[in-house]
Amino acid sequence: MSTDFAEDYQASAPFEGPEKLLEIWFTPSAAKVPPLDNASGGKTGLRTVPRQTWEDMLDIVKCKVLSVVEGKEMDAYLLSESSFFVSPHRLILKTCGTTLNLLGLPRILEIAAKEANLTTVYRFFYSRKSFMFPERQIGPHRDWKQEVEYLDNFFNNGAAYTVGKVNGDHWLLYMTTPESFSTGPHPYPTHVESEDRHVDYTIEILMSDLSPKARQPFFFDELTDDITPSSLAAELSETLGISTIFPPSLTKLDAYAFQPCGYSSNALIKWGHESLENNFDYPAGTDGAAVPLDGPHSGEGYYTIHVTPEEGWSYASFECNVPLSTSKVSHEGKIPDLKALIKRVVNIFEPGRITLTLFISSEDNETGGEPAVEAAQKAFKVALTESPVNSCSGKANGINGFQRVYRRTDKINYEFGGYDLAFASFELR
Repeated sequence: MSTDFAEDYQASAPFEGPEKLLEIWFTPSAAKVPPLDNASGGKTGLRTVPRQTWEDMLDIVKCKVLSVVEGKEMDAYLLSESSFFVSPHRLILKTCGTTLNLLGLPRILEIAAKEANLTTVYRFFYSRKSFMFPERQIGPHRDWKQEVEYLDNFFNNGAAYTVGKVNGDHWLLYMTTPESFSTGPHPYPTHVESEDRHVDYTIEILMSDLSPKARQPFFFDELTDDITPSSLAAELSETLGISTIFPPSLTKLDAYAFQPCGYSSNALIKWGHESLENNFDYPAGTDGAAVPLDGPHSGEGYYTIHVTPEEGWSYASFECNVPLSTSKVSHEGKIPDLKALIKRVVNIFEPGRITLTLFISSEDNETGGEPAVEAAQKAFKVALTESPVNSCSGKANGINGFQRVYRRTDKINYEFGGYDLAFASFELR
């Protein structure tokens, strides 16, 4: 699509890019899900639920499934409005626009109990950035108080938080602790199992006011017979460096280009526990190719990207649950460290304003004596304020090589029950 058309195009109404993010853990780990008679193909728990059942639930939320990528440990659903990730013991539902994310909760609890014999909730999280157009939301999403009241009808141990400037960019969180809870209007206590030792880590980079040059590639001409939304998005992902944010050899990417504008992608990524502290070398396989280490401290993670490019409400989000080092510098072909990841992502989208959050389980919040959230805050600052934003290698240098420097406008660390948060806001100098 021409630059002139991209600049002239405006939707009939503004689109709400910032997503609503719901995450439900039914057990502490996949190993804790009950066995099922219908389990097959190595799938257990919630991954045995038929796609059609999930699609019926998503009809309530007001979004559709575009495609699905099946991994070793989770399934990634690309949606008409963001993403849905299904693990044996956990669901992550991320939806944008005026979707009714929370109205899917009763049906999710019903499906988990009926289809996977998961009748209790171990942990629940709901979060979102402050809306650009709150007056356009419907249902319980009209304001934060209504969302909290709605969730309190399900959980008797929930707590709600506002992090950041109430009259500026801020982040909202509702979470439960693994004590007692309800899956309906009548709370009841439950036995709490001891939690497996594992890393629970989520980094979000939420970007607004994208530059005109960064927005332009996300406007598309009419598709021809030999070009599909998926093939167009795959080509764009390669051109912009999205496909090389993580090593392609470890990444399974699924992307979609919306007409006339917009972009979404999910990626499943192989990772090793060592990436928390070291950028380790993957050993060579029998064919000479690098292969990831397997073992109790390796696994499959995800990242997801969603882009709303229209002028006036441009927005891009990046979310990832692969643990990233703050103490080592990454090299080409390896999992990026946190600073390198931030630079790669920000250099693609060139935002005017950025909100970053790192949400990490407390038992993993120590890195050589320094809390992980404070190490993350240092990484945020170095990546964005102390040197021009430019990625370390490859096509991830962005679409025009422009290097930007930001100033930090907010820094907050928060300790919750079992989790810690690093929150920071930046704006272009």
